Amino acid sequence: MKFKIALIISLIAITACKKGENYASFGNKITTDNVITNTEMAEIFKNLQMGDTLEVKFNATINQVCKKKGCWMKLDLGDGQESMVTFKDYGFFMPLNAANREVIVNGKAFVKETTVEELRHFAKDAGKSEKEIDSITQPKYTYAFEADGVLMKK
Repeated sequence: MKFKIALIISLIAITACKKGENYASFGNKITTDNVITNTEMAEIFKNLQMGDTLEVKFNATINQVCKKKGCWMKLDLGDGQESMVTFKDYGFFMPLNAANREVIVNGKAFVKETTVEELRHFAKDAGKSEKEIDSITQPKYTYAFEADGVLMKK
């Protein structure tokens, strides 16, 4: 009888653990509940004005990760759109080889004017050539996101 109870408890524990094994967690602990799609997020970004901030959780595929530290990533929003994701308080980083992985990000979405200096810095971090970096001469409006937590599909 004790063996059967121990077996049942073990099976429950293993099953519960497997749910968490689908994702690697970075930053604050977040769940997979109430997640919107990347295309829904793209529509939200289109309606945000400069100065607006929205707490949201969405899933997307990573297009690019900072090649130096993993301190930022660009997420695919569909239709050629991307969101530039940084991490709250520089508190965590993503693996350098995380491109093309699916993630769920939780945090603040906003529209930002990214300066030429910042754009050049990001281009350098991404391994762009000097010619490509020097060709950046205009600021750009960016769909920005400050993540406090990330789940990356294993």
